[in-house]
Amino acid sequence: MENGAVYRSTTEAHPGPARGARSGLVAYFNLRRLKGTRLIIKLLQLVLSLLAFICEEVVSQCTLCGGLYFFEFVSCSAFLLSLLMLIVYCTPVYDKVDPAKVKSSDFYITVGTGLVFLVASILFALTHDSTPAELAAIVFGFLASFVFLSDFFLMVYEKRKEPQPRKPEATVNEPLNAQGL
Repeated sequence: MENGAVYRSTTEAHPGPARGARSGLVAYFNLRRLKGTRLIIKLLQLVLSLLAFICEEVVSQCTLCGGLYFFEFVSCSAFLLSLLMLIVYCTPVYDKVDPAKVKSSDFYITVGTGLVFLVASILFALTHDSTPAELAAIVFGFLASFVFLSDFFLMVYEKRKEPQPRKPEATVNEPLNAQGL
């Protein structure tokens, strides 16, 4: 038996592009799909929800903990969902999924997260113990919810600005003034 039938070559005959600064995961990450304001808003959503979550985690004791626990869940979920949407927009995953479905998912995730984050921030503001960490978490929570909601309104504005396809008019084979003669 020849070696060729059992063993395959272990070196590449034609190696890919040279490995350099943009190799590995960084090579798959690009910010071209999110332009200008949308990129800034998505990054603000990510950073503010993370800061709200971190500040909330620093709180060591509470008297009315329901608002704190709800805020903890919402701020962590908002961070993870905004990270997920940023990953989808900035990696080849976007090319593998229908862009209309990505935009639709982003639309509903953004409005849902913004509204629930606003409710959680209000609830936490009503039940906090006035510690500096709680106050910082509340401020970051309100800021994050306003950024999520402003992103939602920006998406609504952009959607209304797009030209809407018109339905073709029905063709009539008879003259309009013809009556069943």
